[in-house]
Amino acid sequence: MSSHSTLGVASLLFMAFHIGITSSQAAIAATAAEYDVVSLGAKPDGVTDSTRAFVGAWLAACGSEKPAMISVPPGRFLVGGATFNGPCKNNAIRWHIQGVITAPTDYSVLGNVGTWLLFQYVDGMSISGGILDGQGAALWACKASGKNCPSGATTILFSNSKNIEVSKLMSLNSQLFHIVIYGCQNVRLRGVKVFASGDSPNTDGVHVQLSSGVTIKSSKIGTGDDCVSVGAGTTNLWIENVMCGPGHGISIGSLGKDLEEAGVENVTVKNVMFGGTQNGLRIKSWGRPSTGFAKNILFQHALMSNVKNPIVIDQNYCPNKKNCPGQFSGVKISDVTYQNIHGTSATEVAVKFDCSPKNPCTGIRLEDVKLTYKNDRRPAQASCVNAGGLAFGL
Repeated sequence: MSSHSTLGVASLLFMAFHIGITSSQAAIAATAAEYDVVSLGAKPDGVTDSTRAFVGAWLAACGSEKPAMISVPPGRFLVGGATFNGPCKNNAIRWHIQGVITAPTDYSVLGNVGTWLLFQYVDGMSISGGILDGQGAALWACKASGKNCPSGATTILFSNSKNIEVSKLMSLNSQLFHIVIYGCQNVRLRGVKVFASGDSPNTDGVHVQLSSGVTIKSSKIGTGDDCVSVGAGTTNLWIENVMCGPGHGISIGSLGKDLEEAGVENVTVKNVMFGGTQNGLRIKSWGRPSTGFAKNILFQHALMSNVKNPIVIDQNYCPNKKNCPGQFSGVKISDVTYQNIHGTSATEVAVKFDCSPKNPCTGIRLEDVKLTYKNDRRPAQASCVNAGGLAFGL
């Protein structure tokens, strides 16, 4: 189904968001060293390879002992795979992007690199505005045809970095994941938009793993996979005012892929809207032994519109029935609260808890959960296996 038809009405309810430059940011901008990518040789024609100019601007900004700004003026800039390494001599680098940064149309250029734009070991950086066009459609088509294709590249990856802020950035048509936050602390995404076709494979909007203190606010995400996916080792994650659809919903997991694995804890997801998605609020783990866990999770104020699985815990994930049949998930799921979850389910079973027989889910709380089956407005059904907890209100 069209994401526009589902989310057109929803967008009227969506909280408007505006980011202003604070006086302190303005002061920094006034004293910052500025590096314009065009003055360093970039061409805004969408054809000339401008990778060297972008990397050159980063090296200059990173080497500056005072705050630095990298300007990307209007136009289309072709950039191949680029790595932006820290640590830097200052912790106040700002990217001001007005134009479109576009990946090569030939997916083989980035196909096996893994990441298109990589930031690593950076402390103190902001990115405001701009569009990242991953040009992923040709690779998706290759994969759909069953041919032997490269795996593709993540559009932008923040690795082992801290104190990062991204605002008003748009990511389009990534070959693989759009935005990945891995091994980071204190990362804030605000007013971000992420879009790809609903049938684009493995194009997660935002993926967070082995990171703490990540905030995702006031954003719209529609892709062919999870809007937000939460990997092992994620703690203190806050997601608020996010519109999701099309896609697979907001997912914690898959957890338990490895026997020795860090847990997920202290996750808050509030004021979120799902339109026509495969799932709404999901936790999933592989059906095999693991030291992983998920605890202290709060899902609050969610509106579902024609969602196939609005609330689901699946601890029997086993793709292609390999390496897990006959085994039980070792991931322990506990203290998960669902408050004020309303809307419509596209299937009769709107709440499904399929927990591990070896490690049953505990501390599940349902408060004011009102989901109806879209076909006849009957209350939807719930399915509960190996889960314990309490239900209040509706």
